[in-house]
Amino acid sequence: MSEKNREGKRTARERLAAERAKQKAAEKRRRALIVGGAVVCVLGLAAVIGVIAANSGKDSGSDSASPVVAPSGATGEDDLTIPVGKENAPSTLTVWEDFRCPACQAFETAYRSTIHELTDSGLMKVQYHLATIIDGNMGGTGSRNAANAAACAQDAGKFTPYHDVLYENQPPETDDAFAKNSTLLELARKVDGLDTPVFRTCVEDGRHNSWVAKSNQAFQKSGFQGTPTVLLNGKNIYEDQSMTPAKLKQMVQDAAKR
Repeated sequence: MSEKNREGKRTARERLAAERAKQKAAEKRRRALIVGGAVVCVLGLAAVIGVIAANSGKDSGSDSASPVVAPSGATGEDDLTIPVGKENAPSTLTVWEDFRCPACQAFETAYRSTIHELTDSGLMKVQYHLATIIDGNMGGTGSRNAANAAACAQDAGKFTPYHDVLYENQPPETDDAFAKNSTLLELARKVDGLDTPVFRTCVEDGRHNSWVAKSNQAFQKSGFQGTPTVLLNGKNIYEDQSMTPAKLKQMVQDAAKR
């Protein structure tokens, strides 16, 4: 083989090796961005999706004619708040959510373990407010029915685990699976002690539908731009695009020292 041919093959191998190394480095950077940026970007993504939903969503259905029955333990103005955590916790996280909202699921996935840790430790309490803007935007009643079922779970003292199960099993936004009571009751079996005749009747009768409608009306009048809306001690954490679960935890810990 001539020196020229050998040199040509060596150059080709070197180019191929360089290209493979380049591709490997690019893939490594891409994975790092996905893993490292997911939590930081989830708030911005949630805000964008939530704004779109809020701008086009309208009150779904009319339950105003039915009596407003608040779930057990509800607090706040018109008993529209579902509280989680110790009442005297030094920090308060206020969360407006819609069980059909993909951005809400993204927030819950990223922050759930941190929220549980902070509420369990007594450093923070959470005030949940339920909205139904996706029903108005996409059509259907899944947001309302899921919120009613969550309120029924609150009656049974099982709001937090059922709330988490709903988000862990959230269907695609265009799939109104939560409109089916059978789906909501099936998911209740994932929560120990929740699947009872009382709970099933509460879900099937839509016991808290009017309460859910009133909660959604409160959201529409609030001036908030979308779901999830998350406030820590009254300040919207979406204003900080660098917010992460670790940063939220540090803020809560710092507030407890004051």
